[in-house]
Amino acid sequence: MNDFPGAPSGPRDGGRLRVLAAMSGGVDSAVAAARAAEAGHDVTGVHLALSANPKSFRTGARGCCTIEDSHDARRAADVIGIPFYVWDLAERFRQDVVEDFVNEYAAGRTPNPCLRCNEKIKFAALLDKALALGFDAVCTGHYATVVMTEDGSRELHRASDMAKDQSYVLGVLDEKQLAHALFPLGDTLTTKDEIRAEAERRGLAVAKKPDSHDICFIADGDTQGFLAKHLGTSEGDIVDEDGTRLGSHSGAYGFTIGQRKGLRLGVPAADGKPRYVLDISPVDNTVTVGPSDALDVNGLTAIRPRWCGTAPTGPGRYTAQLRAHGGETEVTAEPVDGELRVTFAEPVRGVAPGQAIVLYDGTRVVGSATIATTERAKATAG
Repeated sequence: MNDFPGAPSGPRDGGRLRVLAAMSGGVDSAVAAARAAEAGHDVTGVHLALSANPKSFRTGARGCCTIEDSHDARRAADVIGIPFYVWDLAERFRQDVVEDFVNEYAAGRTPNPCLRCNEKIKFAALLDKALALGFDAVCTGHYATVVMTEDGSRELHRASDMAKDQSYVLGVLDEKQLAHALFPLGDTLTTKDEIRAEAERRGLAVAKKPDSHDICFIADGDTQGFLAKHLGTSEGDIVDEDGTRLGSHSGAYGFTIGQRKGLRLGVPAADGKPRYVLDISPVDNTVTVGPSDALDVNGLTAIRPRWCGTAPTGPGRYTAQLRAHGGETEVTAEPVDGELRVTFAEPVRGVAPGQAIVLYDGTRVVGSATIATTERAKATAG
C-alpha cells in the first residue's frame, strides 16, 4: 500500500493513509493526487484560496490561484473520484508571504516567496489543519523524495530526475513536517511530457495546461510595478564604487544584487564594460554599481537556519544551492550562535541578502538558511 518512498506510517489496515492532496489546478498536483488515490490511500483534494480578490483567468503561464485554477482542481478531483474542498488561507498568505516579500525588498533584500509559502502555508498552516482533522499526510506535486532511515527518521532528498528537482524550495521543512509529507512524483524518472501524457491517459483536462513560472501573487509578472504600488516611489542615486553619481532611480527596491539590465545609466564605464548592481542601501536609498568581478563572494553569514533532521554540530563540507534553478557549489559550513557561517571553495557571483542557501550532503538536503551578509573577494567603496 505505502509504495511511495518515505511515506508516513498509517495506523490503518494495510498502511492506508488519510491523505490531504494540495491541488493548485496544475498538472503536477493533479497527477500526484491521482497516484496517491491509485495507491489505495483515502485521498481528499483541497485547493488553497490564497488571494482575497482572485482573477477569473490566468494569462498563459502567469501566476496561479485564480478562479480558473480552482475550477481546474475541482474538475481533476471529480475525474480522480475524490472529495474536494476549497480552503481560504488568503489572510494567512497575505501576512506570511506577501507582506514578508514587500518588507524584505524594502530592507534591500531579495526574498524567495516560494520557500516562505512552503514553510508558512503548505507545511505549517495547511499541515497543522490537516493533522487536526485526522489526516496522516499532505500530498503535493513537488519533485523531491523523502527517505526513511534505519532509525525511523526521515530525510529529504533530491528528486530522481535532477532536471525537475524542487528540493531547494522544500529545504525549509523540518523532520516533523517531513514525517507527514508525501511527494508521489519525486521518485519517478519521467519527463514533464510523460507526466502530461499520464494526465491525459487519466482523463485530466489539465494535461496541456502551461506551468506557472512567476510569483503567484504578481499575475502580470511586473514585480517592480507591484512593489511600487506597495512601497511608493522614492528617487535616489545610482553611484559607482567611489561614490560618484551616475544616474537616478525611483526606488532602490526595484534592483537586485547582480542585476545588469535596466540600470539606465547615462555615463558609460571608463573601460566600456557592463556594470552590475553591487549593493542596495535602503537607508539612504542608494544603489551601487560596478564591474562583474566586484560581485565575487568568498563567504556569507545566514540567519534562521532550518534543519531537515538533526542540526550539524561543527564545520562540515557540503554542496550549496543558492537559487531555485541554480547549480551546486562546494562549501564549508558551520552553525555558530544560531547562525550559519559559509565559506565557498571558489568565489561565486550574484549572491544577495534575503536569498536562501540550501545545503546538501550528496542528494540529502541538510537544511537551509536566509542569507544576511556576504564577504566580497573585492571590497566596494561607500
